[in-house]
Amino acid sequence: MKIIEQQDIRSRFKKSAVVRSVTALATLGVLVLEFGFEQLYLPQWLFNFLEILGGLVYLGANLYNWMVEEPHEFNWRKPLLDISLLAIMFFSFLFVPAIQSNLPVHYIDWRIYKIYLFAVMLFYMARLSVTAAASGRAPTRALLASFLVIIVTGSLLLMLPAASTGEPLSFTDAFFTSTSATCVTGLVVKDTGLDFTRFGQIVILILIQVGGLGIMIFGAVFALLMGSRLTLRESVAIRDIMNEQAHGQIGRITVFICISTLLLEAIGASGLYGIWQTSDATGGQLFQSIFHSISAFCNAGFALQGDSLSKYRSHWQIYLFVCPLIILGGLGFPVLSNLWQILRDRIRRMRKKRKVAPVRLSLHSRLVLISSLFLLVFGWEVFVILEKVRPVPPDGIVPNITYLDSLFNSITARTAGFNTVNIADLSAGSKLVLMFLMSIGGSPSSTAGGIKTIAFAVMVLSVFSTISGRQKVHVFRRAIPVMVIRRSATIFMLYGMLIWGITLLLTVTRQSYSFSLIDLIFETCSALGTVGLSTGLTPDLPIAGKWIIIMAMVVGRLGPVSLLAALTLHGEREDYDYPMEPLVVG
Repeated sequence: MKIIEQQDIRSRFKKSAVVRSVTALATLGVLVLEFGFEQLYLPQWLFNFLEILGGLVYLGANLYNWMVEEPHEFNWRKPLLDISLLAIMFFSFLFVPAIQSNLPVHYIDWRIYKIYLFAVMLFYMARLSVTAAASGRAPTRALLASFLVIIVTGSLLLMLPAASTGEPLSFTDAFFTSTSATCVTGLVVKDTGLDFTRFGQIVILILIQVGGLGIMIFGAVFALLMGSRLTLRESVAIRDIMNEQAHGQIGRITVFICISTLLLEAIGASGLYGIWQTSDATGGQLFQSIFHSISAFCNAGFALQGDSLSKYRSHWQIYLFVCPLIILGGLGFPVLSNLWQILRDRIRRMRKKRKVAPVRLSLHSRLVLISSLFLLVFGWEVFVILEKVRPVPPDGIVPNITYLDSLFNSITARTAGFNTVNIADLSAGSKLVLMFLMSIGGSPSSTAGGIKTIAFAVMVLSVFSTISGRQKVHVFRRAIPVMVIRRSATIFMLYGMLIWGITLLLTVTRQSYSFSLIDLIFETCSALGTVGLSTGLTPDLPIAGKWIIIMAMVVGRLGPVSLLAALTLHGEREDYDYPMEPLVVG
């Protein structure tokens, strides 16, 4: 009898979930229809009524869930967001007559409800992506599907008339911009500050934040805020997507990711506030600070100036706040979590004497920090040398590349995409170094792309082990598993093939004759590493070339191995082995 009651409760939950999903999609559609067009096609009161109706239906479905839940499963945090939504709705509804008198304060109150309603519906759709990932299919396929849904949705929003200052974007340009923002690349075919309105810039900013952290993270956070526990399948799916090894700590790690992201972005925005020129047509100081802080931490490289940060290359805030944001975003959340645990443990040990073993750096964190520092210093020094010994160009004009510019180039090439100098003015040797750094990229489970520092470190250690005649790869008195070495070698091989293949495709597109080969390779490395640096040929690419770069950005963000795992069928486990036969190598 109890089993039948549980099945009945589950069926009711499914019905309410369908109602909430349809309501969320319909409400988001109404909000987009209202704010996405310069001219309203329905009366304002009808928009307000539909948005209130959507909020009430959503709250009613949640109330229905609370009524059918067993008493011991009820959590006081579950109705918290809904109660706040109801309060804001009630407060706004009281002032509906006053809105007609165009009083600014009441208009702001009404707008707050709509923003909050949009956020709640968006978070609920993110929550559905977590459920889809735990449906029993491969989590990587759910991740690929969620990215495609975000990209398509962003494309449709950017095609709206209210998103552009001039003519609405074509589907190709909108899809390119949406892909670049979602994949936190930074390659642009339109000037973000001049060709997009504030609505379009906010859409790009949301795509950067969602694409940088991942929609699964937002869905998990929404579930935790609502007081719902992640099921075992959902925890396993998120763990697989995040490449996290810890069991039973997904909720804690997810909360740490969101809190640390918001905290670091807030610090960055506060530090950047005040440096922007008020004459810029890109908006106020606060919005520019928030936009560039999020873009820096997510390693997106989108800027509200056509020349990126070249105009502000002499401001110390760029190097004190933008550079650390890029580095911290590229280290990866496992490293940030490990560093935070060490700091917290040191503080606790100072306050009271603890006899337990101190928290230490993991092998993963050590390799990430050492390889990141090596690549940063290597790129910095090589840039300085190459720009000093570079040949004089035919026009006789040698760009002034300072030590700080070289440092910034070494940092931003790690998938950030900002620039303080014109990339086209760099020497061929500097471009080759940039391509090397862009291909390596950031670290695993970070907002950065590329081969990743761990794969680079493992392959370097493998080379040294082979040269020294060792059968196993050792580092810091630890042995690296064979599967990690095989995966790193696979990533290196696939990346090399992709760079060659994508560049080959670009060479056969129309107008490719006007681009040099090194510029085409540079564009490929930038797209595949989700960097965003360009020598200036991105807006001039033909339609076919733009779609090739779009494909490269998606592959680079998801990773070639993960993408192949999502698109291929998983073979059966082999419980047998064949006899070995030696081969001659080298």
